[in-house]
Amino acid sequence: MSPPQVVALVATLDTKGAEADFLRAWFAGRGFVPRLVDVGTGAPPQCALGEEDVTRDQVASAGGSSIAELPLLRRDMAMAAMGRGAGRVLRRWADAGALAGALGLGGNQGTAIACLALRAVPVGVPKVMVSTVASGNIRPYIGASDIAMVFAVGDLLGGPNRITRGVLARAAGMLAGAIEAGAATSGLAEDARPAVALTTLGNTHAAAVRIMETLGGRGVEVVPFHASGAGGSAMETLVERGVFAGVIDLTPHELLGELFGDDIYAPVGVRRLAAAARRGLPLVVAPGGLDYFVFGPPEAVPPQYVGRPTHYHNPYNTNVRAAPDELARVGRVLVERLNEAAGPAALLYPLRGWSEIGREGGPLWDPAGNEALRAAVRDGLRRDRVGYAEIDAAINDAAFADAMAAAFLDLSRARA
Repeated sequence: MSPPQVVALVATLDTKGAEADFLRAWFAGRGFVPRLVDVGTGAPPQCALGEEDVTRDQVASAGGSSIAELPLLRRDMAMAAMGRGAGRVLRRWADAGALAGALGLGGNQGTAIACLALRAVPVGVPKVMVSTVASGNIRPYIGASDIAMVFAVGDLLGGPNRITRGVLARAAGMLAGAIEAGAATSGLAEDARPAVALTTLGNTHAAAVRIMETLGGRGVEVVPFHASGAGGSAMETLVERGVFAGVIDLTPHELLGELFGDDIYAPVGVRRLAAAARRGLPLVVAPGGLDYFVFGPPEAVPPQYVGRPTHYHNPYNTNVRAAPDELARVGRVLVERLNEAAGPAALLYPLRGWSEIGREGGPLWDPAGNEALRAAVRDGLRRDRVGYAEIDAAINDAAFADAMAAAFLDLSRARA
């Protein structure tokens, strides 16, 4: 027999019990097996729990604590314990092949707890979060997970009403549709080609496309990741889980945000350039996108960056040139992480610019800044362990993209 089509409903049942009960009936009426996961810490649940549901005591225990201990903890630590515990419950169901999908409900606190739980579920298992804070900055909640967020519009309080009833039903329908879509493709044969991760931004698009075409012609499936913070973080997580046979980190832009914190494309909960190096996978790196910071609209640029060469990418994305001292630091960290690689690695340096806007003649072209990173690389890279080549081209030139693809194929053959 196939495992049950379990749908996990994660909520603080002391405040969202009526909404969870509504969703339980919705999914049960469509042939799913709904299981409530109570992450509440206050009053008793507002709905009855069945034998297969998970109590708050069980959640706290799975998180390494107990309901009795939670009031003694700092509030954020208590919430983290419940999110961690619920995540372990969901992950066990997923690993057993029983979890068809998961849906969370919450205000600010409930969203934080439920998203911690949903983030523990592997990429590909459908996840929907109905939240009262979904119209704000949701990156801290979602991280690099594939959670679909739905704004609750009204507050989730007192049970479904003329506004929230429709929102809840549509969110449930989204999850059911995602489950059905996954089931419809599950019979397809797995792709036998090796998979390689590639990072890109709009400013390295041409190089990324040419690399994908070249390796695709060699029987490799290249999976691109947008280096927008969550994209690179998702890649690192999937590399750690063994999804990829190698990495072409054409655009490690997020390293700027990791080191300086101001860039809106900072990675989420990971160290960039770490997973492939740790796992010993073939790794080829270029300094794509390291020449500029990414901020929001022009008025959001921090004062210390105002006055530098600036490119206005769109109304919500402002690119500001990184300074030589900043890039020297980036170069040292880049070298440090590459030198730790347990497998074959190489760094290719395009002498005529690291992005379309930072190429020779572009609005952010700055030879002095580029040279600061190049000097740090040349001084610190262990050439006995990490390959290094300088290419007389800009990053988006065909010559550089071809050199990246060739370097990756060489490293892959050396590791085979």
